[in-house]
Amino acid sequence: MKTIKNPVQSEINIKKSQFICALYPTKNKKESKEIIQMVNQKYSDATHNCTAYIVGDGEGFDDDGEPGGTAGKPMINVLRKNELHNVTAVVTRYFGGIKLGAGGLVRAYSKSVMEAVGQADIVEIEEYDVYEIIFEYSDIKIVDTEIRNNSLEAIEKDYSDKVHYQVVSKDNRDIEKIFGKYSNKISVNFKNKQFLEKI
Repeated sequence: MKTIKNPVQSEINIKKSQFICALYPTKNKKESKEIIQMVNQKYSDATHNCTAYIVGDGEGFDDDGEPGGTAGKPMINVLRKNELHNVTAVVTRYFGGIKLGAGGLVRAYSKSVMEAVGQADIVEIEEYDVYEIIFEYSDIKIVDTEIRNNSLEAIEKDYSDKVHYQVVSKDNRDIEKIFGKYSNKISVNFKNKQFLEKI
């Protein structure tokens, strides 16, 4: 599965109308809606802020006042054609006084998203089981050795009263089993499933 690594923005002008496309990596509808709201506030003076998103818990699009089917649908089609997931696209339009017609709008919104996709850093993502490992500072060496020897990856480390690692396996190894022999001093809990850049 593919997504974009970082937010990206591109701009095109067609018959005096300005089209600004912003793409954002997003995991779910909640994140998409927050981003759409942020862009709507940022460009509150724009003629239209049209949107399309494909995320873990669904997909959707909105023409935001453009004639039905001329903005959101062409935008989501570009995302699908490029096999992109976990991404939200917003195209902001400032109307330049010349009407583009239905075909012209479809082409303009498609082109706007294609330009941004062309500039994006596209990465492969996979779904991983994320485990939280909690242990004392004195056991860091043991944990780090097990991670190295078992092709695991610590995607997050938090050093507070105890050490908390978020750990994933590159090849679906049983993380609970690996640390099971240390159950008296190392706690292992399944946290969630996450789409992450391929490890």
